[in-house]
Amino acid sequence: MTKSTLFSSLRTISALILSCAAFASTGAGAATITIVNQNEPNVGFNDPTPVAPVGGNPGTTLGKQRLIAFQHAADIWGATLTSNVPIRIGASFVPLSCTENSAVLGSAGANEIWSDFTNAPRAGTWYSSALASKLAGTDVSTPGEPHIISRFNSRLGLFPDCLPGPGFYLGLDNNAGAAIDLVTVLLHEMAHGLGFQTFTDDESGAEILDVPSIWDHFLVDNRTEQAWVNMTPEQRVASAISVNGLSWNGANVTAAVPAVLDPRSRLSVFGKAAGHYPVGDASFGPPLGRKPVKGHLMPVIDQPDGTGLACAPLSKRNAWTVRGNIALVSRGECAFVDKARNVQAAGAIGMVVADNAPGEPTGMSGSDPTIRIPSVRVTQEAGIRLRAALQSRSRHRSNVIASLGVDPKRLAGTDERRRILMYTPNPNQPGSSVSHYTTDAKPNQLMEPSINSDLSHTVTPPRDLTYPLLRDIGW
Repeated sequence: MTKSTLFSSLRTISALILSCAAFASTGAGAATITIVNQNEPNVGFNDPTPVAPVGGNPGTTLGKQRLIAFQHAADIWGATLTSNVPIRIGASFVPLSCTENSAVLGSAGANEIWSDFTNAPRAGTWYSSALASKLAGTDVSTPGEPHIISRFNSRLGLFPDCLPGPGFYLGLDNNAGAAIDLVTVLLHEMAHGLGFQTFTDDESGAEILDVPSIWDHFLVDNRTEQAWVNMTPEQRVASAISVNGLSWNGANVTAAVPAVLDPRSRLSVFGKAAGHYPVGDASFGPPLGRKPVKGHLMPVIDQPDGTGLACAPLSKRNAWTVRGNIALVSRGECAFVDKARNVQAAGAIGMVVADNAPGEPTGMSGSDPTIRIPSVRVTQEAGIRLRAALQSRSRHRSNVIASLGVDPKRLAGTDERRRILMYTPNPNQPGSSVSHYTTDAKPNQLMEPSINSDLSHTVTPPRDLTYPLLRDIGW
């Protein structure tokens, strides 16, 4: 049996344990999850700051509410998993990297990994210690060590230099509003610690001690149908930045995909520049459906170069142009919701945002419940082509007909075989690439690299694909 200890930055926390109170969470006949409080007195889980109960969380101090939220997330996983070995999660709230505009919410991972243990399904393969213990039927980890190490940002929203605002929502009712739902973040990070991650270096392609992760057996380059375990390090590096070239090939996930994911959104154009264009979905406004929104595509022009940003209320001429039509605007200068709000106010029935830099189409963030029109984002290349097709038009008609709808033959975030894609942007995003699902999935999935506001506290189909992947690797 071989062991390796991971994540030195996280292991430092386990060496600084000053408070070792443990709290057990037991799912009914499923798994027991024990939270090991690794915070010093008066900070983190022990912060005595008075707070009012919120969203079903009865705690009356900040520390107690944090702990109750943590226990609630552990309850969800405990009721979902099966293991005869209690799972220990070393947990703390500590200051993490943040600025006025961005912040690390938290991090978690396996404290140790093991191979060739009793009952190991695959020889010569790394498993997280929690999963290895479940499969072995006995605790294989170093005595006293947590299976999972986790830490979360104690300063978020509480200081002007750490993403000031509402910060973490500590309620249990999934009603975070503009705040960041802590239970959702906890569910995400706990999944990483349970094994939702590769232990292979996605930047160098190198395996730890030349041993692959169980994760790598299910990764397949969908362009060559070659598994990660059979690739050279150089091939793995290329696959990790392939954008849409890496898929999950596990039977449980693939079987669940049709019940979880919606059809892929697309922009269909008729007339000049005809074709089907891949798009990024907006997190605001109505989702695209099987009944498309159709209209003449008309450009907003408010810049000398003939493009339009729609960052201010539209001029009378632009408003006349887009009224009853689908507005084409350019990315930049202001938030996507501002653009949508302005073209909607002018009477547009939909919005297409052309990117201002090369790359694949990605989604548009933002939230505004007053936005009632659908919006999509296309590539810079597609935007150039569409604007060229609109050069010849009348003031209110272009005869370039745009249809915002879905592709009934393709599911959002999948390859041609309906396998879910993994997150493989170019350039590589250390800590995020390969160990998350694609951001193209619809509806958004818990294990995408960012926490989206529309997530529920659900880890199973028909809403979410997290648990099916854990089943694939052995849970």
